[in-house]
Amino acid sequence: MKTKNKIKKGFDTVKTFRAIKDQISKDIKGMTFEQLQVYLNKTKLKSKTA
Repeated sequence: MKTKNKIKKGFDTVKTFRAIKDQISKDIKGMTFEQLQVYLNKTKLKSKTA
């Protein structure tokens, strides 16, 4: 049985997504609705078409 050579990835999408998701969860933990709205408006991505 042959073993496959594993190629090491330079960028792991799933690992990066989980890290971002965990950071956002820590940032918004315990916020009120009004604080959450301010946070979301502050961190919103800017549209390229505007």
